[in-house]
Order: sequence, then C-alpha cells, then structure tokens
Amino acid sequence: MNGGPFVILKDVAKRWNGQLGVEDISLEIEEGSFVALLGPSGCGKSTSLRLLAGLEIPDEGQILIDSRDVTTSAASDRNLSMVFQSYALFPHLSVAENVIFGLKVRRVPKAERAEKMKRALEITGLTGLESRKPGELSGGQRQRVALARAIVAGQRLCLMDEPLSNLDAKLRNSVRKDIKKLQRDLGITVVYVTHDQTEAMSMADKIVLMKDGRIQQVGTPDDLYNRPANTFVAEFVGAPPMALIQSSVLAGFDKDLTLGVRAEHATIVEKGKGQLTCTVSEAEFLGSETLIGLSHEGTTGLSVLQPGLSLMDEGVTVDIAFDTAKLHKFNQEGDRITGM
Repeated sequence: MNGGPFVILKDVAKRWNGQLGVEDISLEIEEGSFVALLGPSGCGKSTSLRLLAGLEIPDEGQILIDSRDVTTSAASDRNLSMVFQSYALFPHLSVAENVIFGLKVRRVPKAERAEKMKRALEITGLTGLESRKPGELSGGQRQRVALARAIVAGQRLCLMDEPLSNLDAKLRNSVRKDIKKLQRDLGITVVYVTHDQTEAMSMADKIVLMKDGRIQQVGTPDDLYNRPANTFVAEFVGAPPMALIQSSVLAGFDKDLTLGVRAEHATIVEKGKGQLTCTVSEAEFLGSETLIGLSHEGTTGLSVLQPGLSLMDEGVTVDIAFDTAKLHKFNQEGDRITGM
C-alpha cells in the first residue's frame, strides 16, 4: 500500500451545455475500502462514477488512481473493473465464456484463464452453472456472473453502478452480503453507486452523500446518522428519517433554530408531561415495534417507536417528550451547529 489515498478526485467538475453535472467534487478513497456514492436520482453520483471510470472526461479538476494522473486517460488504461445495473452479459455466450471474455481479449494463457475462472465461480457460488446461458439464470445468478467477471479481471479497483436495483428485496439482501464479503476477502477497493440508504449504511465504510451535483457530507454510516452535516443529510439518512422541528414550537429554545430528533429519542408520555402535544397520523406495525407517525404544526417527519404491537387510532392526541441531549441543532440555512 502506498503512502497516500488510492483514489483522489480534486475539484472535479462536469457540465453539459452549461447544465450542472457535478461541481467541486473532492474525495479521497483509501485502498481496500468500500465507498458508497449515495443520493437521490439526478444528484450526480453516476456522473461521478463515470468520471472515475473514464467514460466521461471532467471539464475541471484532476483524478488520480494509485498515484497516476488518469484525468484524461481512456477507460481501458485505468486498471479498474465495472459492474453495472444491467449486468451487460452477452446473451449468446455461456456463463464461463462471459466470465473469461476480458481475459481472452487480453490474450491471457488458457491454463491461467481456467484457474482464474474456477476461483471466481467458487467465490460467487456459480460452480456447476458454467455452460448455462444468461437467459437460463435468475436475476441474482446473472448479477453473480457480472461479479465473477469483475473478480477475474483482477483489478484492485471495482466500480459498481446500482448493481442490485433489478433484484427483489430478499435477493438484494443476500447479494449485498456476498458483495461485502467478496470485497473484504479480495481486499479490493469498491466505489458503489446507490440511491438506497439502507444499502449504503449496511455495506460502506464511507458514504459520500450527494445532492444537486455537490457533495453534502462524507463520513462513516455512524457520522451521517448521528452527526448529519445539514438537514438534507438528516432527512435522507435513516429509516425512519430524522424529524425536523422548528424551535419556535418548543419552549426554551432560540426561535430561529431547526431541531432534529430521531424516532428512538422521542417517547410518548403522560398527558401534560411532554414538550409537545401531537396528533397521531399513522401507525405502522414493523414486527418487533410499531412506528407511530405524528403531526404538529412546525414539524416534519415526526415519529416515535413503540415496542411490539401498539396500534393507535389516527387523530388521537398524545404528548411527546424528547431526550434534549440527543436533539440536533441546525441554523436557518440548514447547516449543523456544533458545540451547542
């Protein structure tokens, strides 16, 4: 491992006909880490990945991979592999042929190809399916073929663009675990684009949350969940998202703050003992607990978690108390206020 970060993006910008693609993207990625680019559609995460891949060239800024300036290098010169949402498999080729296609193109000797393929199929649980065509495989198996192909390429950097979005929820969960285990076992660096915050939180060492072509926060899942840099991060990360309360509706606070509170830090208390009287808007039973949605003027996304089954009728009023030490404070621009 060299001294500095493995991948560096410095002040990268990309615009189309004056329209913003990404602006001021600066990021350092350590070797062997799993980094998720997260954000709503159109936020610039796929553009960032394409810039890193060499499928787009930036208008400004610099991209380095393993201390090499690759800002204007072709994709084929960047020593990386890619896994796409569409799997990009050749329908007329077998699993085996799909997996070693790149090695054939690079004229890797036959014995070495066979050895690499055997290992990749074992790792991805595809052994025995070598002769099948993609059309005979399930979505999860097809995605594993794409992963096996990336593994066979033997590159230290692997870029993944929404690789699980075509899979159903149960399968997504198991392939998610596969990818994370693979990344750890092989020690590769993964940059992973997703709009699914649960996916990012469960897989990534570091999350880069984007909005409108700009980075909002870079940090561990714990950082983004427990120390959101602004109200966008607060509302985007977490299920349920953080509730936001205008301080004017609570006694004892400066009037121009926005306060953030997680559902687990709010409780329903006896009438007259709370800081806020709210109306129940919904109750959603989740198995081990019930999520109770609340409404009150000057609040968005307010909810509490009650253990077990705790169905409440819509429209009833309840008193809520907050753990004030766990309240997050944001200024009028929506930025986190630290040291308060």
